[in-house]
Amino acid sequence: MSNNPINHESITPIAPAQSKDTGGVVSIRHRKSSVHAAAAAPDPEKLQADVDFKKRQEFRGWSLIWLAWQATGVIYGDIGTSPLYVYSSTFTGNPSYPDLLGAVSLIIWSLTLIVTVKYMLIVLQFNDEGEGGTFALYSLLARYANIAKRQSKELATIKIERYNTNDLSRPIHGIRNWLERSSVAKVALKIISVLGVSLIMADGLLTPAQSVLGAIQGVQVINPSIQGGTVVGISCAILILLFAIQPLGTSKIATAFGPIVVVWLLFNAVVGIYNLVLYDHSVLKAFSPYFAGEFLVRNGQAGWTMLGGILLAFTGCEALFADLGAFSKDAINLSWACFAYPCLLLAYIGQAAFISVNPAAWSNPFFNTVPPGTLYFSLILAILAAIVASQAVVTSTFQLLSQVMKLSYFPQIKVVHTSKRFHGQIYIPLANWLLMIGTVIVTAVYSNTTSLGNAYGVCVILVTFITTCMVAIAALIVWRLSPFIVLPIWLVFASLDCAFLSSALVKVPTGAWFTLLLAAILSCIFVLWRYGKEQQWAAESGDRVFASELITGSDSLSLTGSFGSTSLTKIKGFAIFFDKIGDPKSIPQIFTQYVTKFVSIPQVSVFLHLRPLSTPFVDPDQRYVFSETGVPNTYHLMIRYGYTDEVVTEDLALLVANQLKQAVTSKVSHIRQADIPSQEADSAVSRDPSVDPEAFIALLDEAYANQVLYILGKEQMRIAPGTNVVKSVLLGIFMWIRENTRNKMASLKLGGDGLVELGFVKNI
Repeated sequence: MSNNPINHESITPIAPAQSKDTGGVVSIRHRKSSVHAAAAAPDPEKLQADVDFKKRQEFRGWSLIWLAWQATGVIYGDIGTSPLYVYSSTFTGNPSYPDLLGAVSLIIWSLTLIVTVKYMLIVLQFNDEGEGGTFALYSLLARYANIAKRQSKELATIKIERYNTNDLSRPIHGIRNWLERSSVAKVALKIISVLGVSLIMADGLLTPAQSVLGAIQGVQVINPSIQGGTVVGISCAILILLFAIQPLGTSKIATAFGPIVVVWLLFNAVVGIYNLVLYDHSVLKAFSPYFAGEFLVRNGQAGWTMLGGILLAFTGCEALFADLGAFSKDAINLSWACFAYPCLLLAYIGQAAFISVNPAAWSNPFFNTVPPGTLYFSLILAILAAIVASQAVVTSTFQLLSQVMKLSYFPQIKVVHTSKRFHGQIYIPLANWLLMIGTVIVTAVYSNTTSLGNAYGVCVILVTFITTCMVAIAALIVWRLSPFIVLPIWLVFASLDCAFLSSALVKVPTGAWFTLLLAAILSCIFVLWRYGKEQQWAAESGDRVFASELITGSDSLSLTGSFGSTSLTKIKGFAIFFDKIGDPKSIPQIFTQYVTKFVSIPQVSVFLHLRPLSTPFVDPDQRYVFSETGVPNTYHLMIRYGYTDEVVTEDLALLVANQLKQAVTSKVSHIRQADIPSQEADSAVSRDPSVDPEAFIALLDEAYANQVLYILGKEQMRIAPGTNVVKSVLLGIFMWIRENTRNKMASLKLGGDGLVELGFVKNI
């Protein structure tokens, strides 16, 4: 029961929605028009506004420099700490000068071709409104080609940009047509993109362990008597601390970590220059790709095997792409080209200059090559940099998990936005603590960087290859580039990826099986959840009906013949039915279940659809969209809100009631102020009983004073009889996961007295 008075003046009136005739883009504005346009309920397809679509953020000036600083503090921690272990992971004994020169050349050209050319110049351009990673590529393709099933509420927030057939060349149209018609191709593309996400998440367990262990092992250079157990214990303690600070948010962590990475990379660059000047500057010859090719030809299978160590030089490039949503393309490009790239080149070349004179230094390339007197400083700096290195994959895991949740490949779990200025920076508590547990276990089990390196490289290069293939498809369908341009470029980068991948696969029996198994398990969970959701959507597709199909009459209401022709009793009160779909053309299932089970209807009802947007807040004049349902005193209200807007509070009913009052008042005002004769306007009002504001406000006040009900649907799923065994098992697992996710009732900040959950069973 609620006796709170309704505030008649506190809420901004609702603006009617207008739209373009194509594309479903709507801007909310006041506009004088005909009586029909002003008085009629808006076309549901015109209720979708441009504000619903995610937009990439663009930064310039000092904001861009600040974001580049943050990107340096997060993204390059992983790829930036590779000088700790690349040479030790590549060689198994003291290298000869030609082998050292070949290895340096491979490192230089790997960083140049794979990171700078492929990722910075090509891959980052193929982002899904600022989001990166393989799943963002899949989402981008799904906006330009009909390759994914979507729930109607997903379509409301996704900007479909599929080209007309006439806008495509014949080869590209043929490729798109094949993708859209081939079930095998669509399933394969879905699985591959999900596998890419899973591999990065599996990598998220290994990178922190690899980086921190690589740094802490430097203690043994100072004191060889320190036992391996001590190194593992210190590493685990540092990792726990790293995950404990994640709730502070990406922006604060990145700003704090920025100086560490900057000093680390500058120190590596200075040490590199020092070693080049003091030892052997002839290694600069490695900039010629001849030495890379000669190394592989001369060493044959042994050289091919060593590629598995070389690829550790660019680990982190896929996390770099996945972290794009937390930063921006320009910020990442700026920080890489102007700072990280030259520093890393100097680091590897400088280490090679020292090793060429002292071959035994390959076993611990960083600590053995630092200048005398800087060992303790370099150890402390390496430990700090290693902690930072872990941040890249932690942040990318949050980004990717957010993406898969948005497209219904994973149950909805709590996501915390940590910055009002940079919209893509998020924190996911459950993922953070699970990552912490997994990383500590992996660190304790593997206990050294050599074993971890065996498990580590396969993930990185497999995701890189997947990205290469998906970007090639996007270049054809999204950018509409000629296959004669795309194919040669794809062949170059695919060949590079395959060379490293084939070498890394040798490590599968010695450790890489773990990450592949973990990625396979995660992929199965993602695909299974999506399969279950698609089956659920198919079962629910016929549940929503038009108002005229459910209720008939004006004063005395009754169910239609299809639902038993029973008269409906009016109960006193104001009821808010939570509508998860938000389609104003139809009646939500929860309302249908209510009126057919209880054979009654509240005095005033609202179908409330809450639409979260990826912005901090939504302006009041864009927040509310009101429409009529065709059932007397029953309305649709959509509330758009940002991640800092608090909408669901104990005063939600008051907010909704005020919006209804002002919507009806605004509607009448628009009719009377329209540029038409007043007599026609009065006639239009008289023909529409819902636009008598005084009568409606009196009714709403009475209903609100009687009681306020919040009604949610609790849909129980049941496997339909006759379902085959395999499908039954899959759906059974899906329903078990679904039943063990967070309860909607518990998460709503509403008064408990008027909260009602209406349960019903659905066969799938």
